[in-house]
Amino acid sequence: MSKNTELGEINSLRRYPVKSMGGEELSVAHVRENGFWGDRAYALIDAGDGKTATAKNPRKWPTLFSFQATLMETKGSIEKVSTVCIKMPDGTTVTSEQRDINQILSQVLNREVILAVTQDAKVTGVQSPLPVSWSAKSEEYWPDIEGRDKQNTVTDFELPVGTFFDFGQVHLLTTSTLARLGDSYPQGRFETQRFRPNLVVETFGGEKTFAEETWVGHTLAVGDEVRLKITGSCGRCVMTTLAQGDLPKDTGILRTAVQQNQGNVGVYASVVRTGLIRAGDRVRLES
Repeated sequence: MSKNTELGEINSLRRYPVKSMGGEELSVAHVRENGFWGDRAYALIDAGDGKTATAKNPRKWPTLFSFQATLMETKGSIEKVSTVCIKMPDGTTVTSEQRDINQILSQVLNREVILAVTQDAKVTGVQSPLPVSWSAKSEEYWPDIEGRDKQNTVTDFELPVGTFFDFGQVHLLTTSTLARLGDSYPQGRFETQRFRPNLVVETFGGEKTFAEETWVGHTLAVGDEVRLKITGSCGRCVMTTLAQGDLPKDTGILRTAVQQNQGNVGVYASVVRTGLIRAGDRVRLES
């Protein structure tokens, strides 16, 4: 690849205000040093063991994907993440400003939880931000998929210090990867929703390849302002197999990813330069 090669354009932008809940599609995204503004700013903490709730362990948290989270933004500063509105499985809504939100969520989930927010979010409200040095811990269930290091077991892992991200700040996925996987397993629905990326790049040329894998180690120019350094592949987990929205449960999704690309779907990126990006912005190789 040569410098300034146009790779594609932004097909969609997404953020997930509460970890492991449904998120929202955006027309414009503010990209800050720690990723998309408001992305994974909140999470639920198990009051019993202190671990962060995640759909990576569906046996413990079977209904998280049935919740939908959106930020109630204002026209003011984005220095603080705004109130989050959570739509529950029965269609009722609660907000982070409600004093009884922890009790409401605990009742619905049948487990005592606390809605927490990262220090970087600088939000005020029911819960005090977690200390910058605090490291969240969570759990992951490994299903019986041939080719994986672990099977039918649950392991603990630590999230990056001061955040509710699993690994990278930004998750990028291409349409060429989805097309490649779809050809390998036609009965599966390889839709964006399953993989929870922040941005989807519609690649030019129509090739059905794992295009973003070739971008690892390079810096991408996204629109006029933002620069992202592609840091590594995104290994997938049981979350991709779970039912969500109108997508059915399908273990073939993860099995195909393992068979075709060692379980990787998409890549992680760090933020080199902040700014605004919009749906339709061009993406090009910068270095």
